Amino acid sequence: MPYELKKVFASLPQMERGVSKIIGGDPKGNNFLYTNGKSVVIRNIDNPAIADIYTEHPHSVLVAKYAPSGFYIASGDVSGKIRIWDTTQKDHLLKYEYQPFSGKIKDIAWTEDSKRIAVVGEGREKFGAVFLWDSGSSVGEITGHSKIINSVDIKQTRPYRLVTSSDDNCSAFFEGPPFKFKFTMSVSDHGRFVNCVRFSPDGNRFATAGADGQIFLYDGKTGEKIVALGGAKAHDGGVYALSWSPDSSHLISASGDKTVKLWDVAGNVAVTTFHLGTDVLDQQLGCLWQKEHLLSISLSGYINYLDRNNPNRPLRTLKGHSKAIHCLTVHKNEGRSYIYSGSNDGYINILSQSWMTGTNDGFSGKGHSNLVSKIAVDGDDQLVSCGMDDTIRFTSLTKKEYSASDLVKVDVQPKCIAVGPRGYSLAVCIGQLILLKDKKKCFTLDSLGFEPEAGALHPGGGTAAVGGADGKVYLYSIQGNTLKAEGKTLEVPGPVTDMAFSNDGAFLAVADEKKVITVFSVADGYTGKNEFYGHHAKVICLAWSPDNEHFASGGMDMLVYLWTVNNADKRIKIPDAHRLHHISGLAWLDEHTLVTTSHDASIKQWTIKF
Repeated sequence: MPYELKKVFASLPQMERGVSKIIGGDPKGNNFLYTNGKSVVIRNIDNPAIADIYTEHPHSVLVAKYAPSGFYIASGDVSGKIRIWDTTQKDHLLKYEYQPFSGKIKDIAWTEDSKRIAVVGEGREKFGAVFLWDSGSSVGEITGHSKIINSVDIKQTRPYRLVTSSDDNCSAFFEGPPFKFKFTMSVSDHGRFVNCVRFSPDGNRFATAGADGQIFLYDGKTGEKIVALGGAKAHDGGVYALSWSPDSSHLISASGDKTVKLWDVAGNVAVTTFHLGTDVLDQQLGCLWQKEHLLSISLSGYINYLDRNNPNRPLRTLKGHSKAIHCLTVHKNEGRSYIYSGSNDGYINILSQSWMTGTNDGFSGKGHSNLVSKIAVDGDDQLVSCGMDDTIRFTSLTKKEYSASDLVKVDVQPKCIAVGPRGYSLAVCIGQLILLKDKKKCFTLDSLGFEPEAGALHPGGGTAAVGGADGKVYLYSIQGNTLKAEGKTLEVPGPVTDMAFSNDGAFLAVADEKKVITVFSVADGYTGKNEFYGHHAKVICLAWSPDNEHFASGGMDMLVYLWTVNNADKRIKIPDAHRLHHISGLAWLDEHTLVTTSHDASIKQWTIKF
């Protein structure tokens, strides 16, 4: 193969305030899984940089759970569809698909023999169903609730029991199979929504957690209440998730009070309280106890590996993107490559070349407050970024800290930023061009007579190229602190979407909405060198290889093409590079390594052989 997918840096879970997030655990103890948009993300728990992404759901997925056998995963989406798919093969073949009810599926539980599945959620006429995994035949009815069911669990030892918890402040107890409603737990137990219910692995007990901050323990076989964990209140905020230890002696609880507590069940005492921060985004909405690992998920989407020896600082925190990625660039520093990516929540992620250890981070301090449109690294080792918050930022890559002073506010929204030598940057804004030098605005050009869409600065300095919505490229000379129109325009087939000079300045590549990439030869007075066809939809982004002989293009068609400048017919096609969304960013780590991003919030690294 001329290309190979080498690494996937997966998205974080997609979070919603006040809504619990389920982390599924692999029964073998190797992996954990969660959902983001239409994706189910499977990550290795010891080395979370090893990831796999399942993308076959047509709608947003809310929950995914392993079968106790470990051979299958069941995942449920907002439309009420549940898909059961294979975990042993790389292409994750679909085994069965069902629609037990119409509406959000919020939780899934399997029986220990991997034969029956219970699903609950937000149906129109019913809020849950239990059925055989291989036929869809009903094995009971889930009744007894008047509102959305948030959580379900099944006792993993015989005789089977099933418990549900709901927005009607109640939990319901079922015996089976076929599962039949037996009774509702006392209405006086929880005063607010019951967010989570979980049986202990040995089946002797189950626990319920509520928005009232309380956790109750019940007998697993009879459903009789045993005790309120921690007395009157287990947490100062709502409790969103519970997970038992493998030996059933302890459990952890995740709360909106920004803590996770480790409980000794027999002693009815919290033996450890993990403090995860003070910000709203530090609320804890999910947790998992997997072998010796204790995981929790913050509202930010960050995944915390809790440290029982130091409850105030996690062993590690997995950071990254949980929202759509819009831009990408790479930079080498002291022989090591770094990947920078910006998303629509204003977050910029730093991923080092050693990402197979899962090491990544963000900049400290207050950065962009809205979508990051474009990023580039200038000659002073600064990340230059522009965003929909109408700012252009210059951030030191060595300090990794946003600076309140190295910030330029602009009057109109910037679409694109380009960097050049000698401290120059060009911001392409709505109806306006801004030339910056040494982190300050030095010249503004209004009344352009066209709508600028993209820009590029020649690496040798002196020339700025600006692509317009009118299908033309306008050339300007940089003279001191001014931009001067050269009176020369280049024609391309459609409105310009992206453009880039080759690293040696010999060529200018221009992508447009008419699915064409046009390459101009700079030394020959910007004469047309070649036109490149292949995309089925609008081309979004371009990136030149360090060898200056090849470049990559990504489009709305989810395709990535790798082109050879001197031969338009010689190309490598990567279909469905990101299966769910268009390609939003491209960058080369070296002549044979390409990095791609998309609105699926993941980053992929490809090995290319020409």
